[in-house]
Amino acid sequence: MPIPTASSAAPSPAKSLAILRETFGFAAFRGAQGQVIDHVAAGGDALVLMPTGGGKSLCYQIPSLLREGTGVVVSPLIALMQDQVAALTQLGVRAAFLNSSLDARAALATERALAAGALDLLYVAPERLTTPRCLELLDRTRLALFAIDEAHCVSHWGHDFRPEYLQLSLLHERFAGVPRIALTATADPQTRTEITARLALEDARVFVSSFDRPNIRYTIVDKVDPRAQLLRFIRAEHAGDAGIVYCLSRKRVEEIAVWLAAHGVPALPYHAGMDNARRAEHQDRFQREDALVMVATIAFGMGIDKPDVRFVAHLDLPKSIEGYYQETGRAGRDGLAADAWMTYGLADLLQQRRFIEQSEADEEFKRISRAKLDALLGLCETAGCRRVRLLEYFGEASKPCGNCDTCLAPPETWDATEAARKALSAIYRTGQRFGAVHLIDVLRGKANERTGRWGHERLSVFGIGADLDEPTWRGVFRELVSRGLARVDHGAHGALKLAEASRAVLKGEQRVEMRRARVRAPALRKRRRPEENFAPPEAGLLGRLKAWRLDQARAQSVPAFAIFQDRTLEEIARCRPQDIEALSGVAGIGAKKLERYGTELIELLWTPN
Repeated sequence: MPIPTASSAAPSPAKSLAILRETFGFAAFRGAQGQVIDHVAAGGDALVLMPTGGGKSLCYQIPSLLREGTGVVVSPLIALMQDQVAALTQLGVRAAFLNSSLDARAALATERALAAGALDLLYVAPERLTTPRCLELLDRTRLALFAIDEAHCVSHWGHDFRPEYLQLSLLHERFAGVPRIALTATADPQTRTEITARLALEDARVFVSSFDRPNIRYTIVDKVDPRAQLLRFIRAEHAGDAGIVYCLSRKRVEEIAVWLAAHGVPALPYHAGMDNARRAEHQDRFQREDALVMVATIAFGMGIDKPDVRFVAHLDLPKSIEGYYQETGRAGRDGLAADAWMTYGLADLLQQRRFIEQSEADEEFKRISRAKLDALLGLCETAGCRRVRLLEYFGEASKPCGNCDTCLAPPETWDATEAARKALSAIYRTGQRFGAVHLIDVLRGKANERTGRWGHERLSVFGIGADLDEPTWRGVFRELVSRGLARVDHGAHGALKLAEASRAVLKGEQRVEMRRARVRAPALRKRRRPEENFAPPEAGLLGRLKAWRLDQARAQSVPAFAIFQDRTLEEIARCRPQDIEALSGVAGIGAKKLERYGTELIELLWTPN
């Protein structure tokens, strides 16, 4: 039986622009969006690398509406499917999903709608897509395209490998006439190569947009008291904002959530160890409430389509720049100002190194993991622009951004050669059997039970570093490890040992320059909340618009941003359109939303409060 596929006739660019305006409410495409849409709508395969918030979803949603049949979107997380379907339904697009959240009756209804050609878009998880039942259903369906979202999940070397993605090459074999578009916001050159090979996209056109997220301000501080540092950051910069705090362990997630709530910051935990009902409840609240902070492991967030997350904070070091970029990219998806803030210390470095060395992976995987961690350490330790370093990792050249901590308040650097030699000497004189905490006590001449028991108070290195404080010494040892001058013996409880490269420093043949430790973010330009950018009458109007939106969202059981995003409400408050025609010119208001909400909005704008 021949596989029914969509028509190969290429729709005109004018049609795609018309859909953008009438359905989605935007006047023009951004960046390469238009090129991608025209290529896929004409039947071509594509690999799209575009930053989070860059409009990747339009690159498959519009071609699905242009081509005959249903666009099938492979998505890894239930939350993403539900949010996108809710948002598309608001726009009048016939969209549905098939996942484990549906009962048998609802799933059957969706399957029947698909078979009847009553869907423009169907979202499905990869493990469900590859079942015989689903494949047979697709065999009988006219298909517009396949979109493989979060395509980096196919890579063994990526930060979020998912084995079920490896089976997606069958789409090329079984549905040869259906165009495929793979999309990701995170892929270094090696991961791109693997995506192309594993998804059989060798002949696909590759579209690479800039990875830059200029609205995000990057800040990394030395870890001293992470809870207090986090609370100070939230209170000073993001009181009343939605945010995500990432922690490495489930226990730490629970502790930080309770601690923040006790200090007046509404916070909830999220991790894979929670029961499904509690996790779903917390995720639902985060989607629908404006000022909630989610404390989570990296199990949370990849499929979150919440555009108004104003900050992402890391209390623990991620594994790689890809992971860091993916997680920080969940901030400011609406294009408005947002922060990526992280605390980083020697213990983080040692922990990640231990994870690599003690894993059961082969030596090649460990080698690549070490290289990825080293690249992240370079981002943390740099005294230059963090954005330059970040983009450089993805093969993109840039200039200093003026919107990261090292640009806005350049760190001091100092000649740490003598301090490095003292630290290396302390490692050697104590027998290469102790970690940084004990070594710092020895260097600063801090007599205690351990230094006395081991006889270290009689060593020549005891007290030779009393002129430097503990944060500075922590920074010295962290840099020694990150630069490969010292190494960690994971079989000896994290004892530091001399590396071969330390010889040149100990002999005075190599100079060591380091940046000064910084335990709190420098005094940067204070972010203004959206309401503060308006005159009092406009600010009050924006508040009323947000309250109206919240009522609508609750009544329809959808996220508030599915009704209208913040920037759309801000434009309405700023220009205060007098009639439906003027309202139709506001970005983000398509024909369906104008029909559904237009009259009510005009009344709200011009009825005395």
